[in-house]
Amino acid sequence: MPRKKKSLEPNQINFRESFASLKFVPRFFKEIRKVNPMLFYVNLLCRVVNAFLPVLILYVGKLIIDEVVLQIAAEEKDLDRLWILVAVEFGLAVISDLISRGISLSDGLLGDQYSINTSVKIIKKTSELNLDQLEDSEFYDKLERARQQTTGRVGLMSNILTQGEDVVVILSLLGGVVAFEPWLIILLVVSIIPTIINEIKFSGTSYSLALSWTQERRELDYLRYAGASDVTAKEVKLFGLSDYLANRFKNLSDTYYMQSKKLAKERAGWGSFFNVIGTSAYYGAYVFIIFRTVAGVFSLGDLAFLSGSFNRLRSKLQGFFTRFTAITESALYLQDYFDFLDLTYTEKSSEGKLPLPKKIESGFQFKNVGFKYPKSEKWVVQNINFQLKAGEKLAFVGENGAGKTTLIKLLLRFYEPTEGEILLDGIPVKQYKQSDYQQYFGVIFQDFVKFELTLRENIAMGEIQEIGDQLRIDGAAEKSLAREVVSELPLGYNQQLGKRFKNGKDLSGGQWQKIAIARAYMKDAGVLILDEPTSALDARAETEAFDRFIRLTEGKTAVIISHRFSTVRIADRIMVLKDGAVLEIGTHQELMKNDKLYAELFNLQAAGYQ
Repeated sequence: MPRKKKSLEPNQINFRESFASLKFVPRFFKEIRKVNPMLFYVNLLCRVVNAFLPVLILYVGKLIIDEVVLQIAAEEKDLDRLWILVAVEFGLAVISDLISRGISLSDGLLGDQYSINTSVKIIKKTSELNLDQLEDSEFYDKLERARQQTTGRVGLMSNILTQGEDVVVILSLLGGVVAFEPWLIILLVVSIIPTIINEIKFSGTSYSLALSWTQERRELDYLRYAGASDVTAKEVKLFGLSDYLANRFKNLSDTYYMQSKKLAKERAGWGSFFNVIGTSAYYGAYVFIIFRTVAGVFSLGDLAFLSGSFNRLRSKLQGFFTRFTAITESALYLQDYFDFLDLTYTEKSSEGKLPLPKKIESGFQFKNVGFKYPKSEKWVVQNINFQLKAGEKLAFVGENGAGKTTLIKLLLRFYEPTEGEILLDGIPVKQYKQSDYQQYFGVIFQDFVKFELTLRENIAMGEIQEIGDQLRIDGAAEKSLAREVVSELPLGYNQQLGKRFKNGKDLSGGQWQKIAIARAYMKDAGVLILDEPTSALDARAETEAFDRFIRLTEGKTAVIISHRFSTVRIADRIMVLKDGAVLEIGTHQELMKNDKLYAELFNLQAAGYQ
């Protein structure tokens, strides 16, 4: 089915909405100040001093011109005062340059520190959220907009500080102009009104476009990855997908380009029109100053001071309103950032939570548990009742989509049941602090992450606080058969894995799986969950891995998901799932006697090996 063509008109954000986003600026600056208080206050001080220098330099320039005119007319020349004024102006210019460089330096350092700080906050916040939030497309839109403009937030900081500095500059210049000719203020207002109108007209337009294209931007990023990645390269080459992916990327990009082009042309056209009006008003003021000078009301120094002040005022005011629009648009992204940080997750505090038992006594119990995803009416699992006894090895078996992995996620409290409850030693698990509860478990999922870090870090991910404990890492590698992988790599535990970075080594699926299993042993958890843990291992390695697993988890509770019945036979009991419900549960021998789904699947698989 062809893709539906996206509307060329983004959802417009009006000026009032843009202006409202400024309420986040105080919170923004509190965060910046916390990053480096000393540097922050030094930056502010430099800007305050720098704000008064333009009017001082202009006024000294006026005095120099008047002194030059005076000396030209004088019969006896006395240049001492003139050279003092020149030296003062030179000193002010040098100070202004040094302060400006100091401001740029402190802006850059503060910006870099704040950028690091916000990225860390986003990473940590993501880890706090529930899995159902992480799997929601609307959440990813928020996450994408929170990630966007990380460097833009640094620019926002500089813009707001510059805005404050310019307010002082404008007030000081206004004071100078009013002192000489108050009527010039009317022409000044007329010269900047077109700029104000233009900025209000286009306020929020860039953000509106970015907002309406959040999902498409993510799609563009994915198409870049799919079309140019070592992970997808084999399929792209084999199936000749390059042209398809490139064309899909181009078509989507061209649509975005047309929207952006239309907006840019409209903004440039109106900007040019309003600028002509503003420039006309400025030159009207310039002519007025010239007439007053010719009439003898103003001196040549006054002419230089007023024309320079008026020009700078107009420039500063135009910049002020233009920058104001940029600030409100950036503040909209700031709003997305704080909205993301303020996202709530199910467990807001640990108050009133029970302490976890040091040892599991009776085990876990599912009582009438049902689950369906948010915004979905379809039950993934329903009416689930079973007990996972302490020290028991329980296997989940069933066809794809039966609900095996969903039960694991419910047990781990990645999701909360839609109905029913899960008990630990007879107490609802909701009464325990979620993060503490999850420390009970060591888990290896079928889609485990291949961290492109060192081999040592990959194993230590199971208990990262113990990354310095070499004996523990060695033990985990020995238990999972990953020691064979270590011995084959040139740098051993310090070997960089993956091809993303220099000197990285890629591993086979089986090697990666042994490292992933080592993470579970690294944690030494009371409950181990293995979701298809040996799917990439050959039959011999799989048998050895499970034999070791049974010996090494003596007295521990474990859940095993596997499609290979040769492995699930070793479990104490086997639970068979079908269509999100428990069909049968028992030992291998009991289920074979039942002659239901388990026996059917077992015999089908066994026949395949004959």
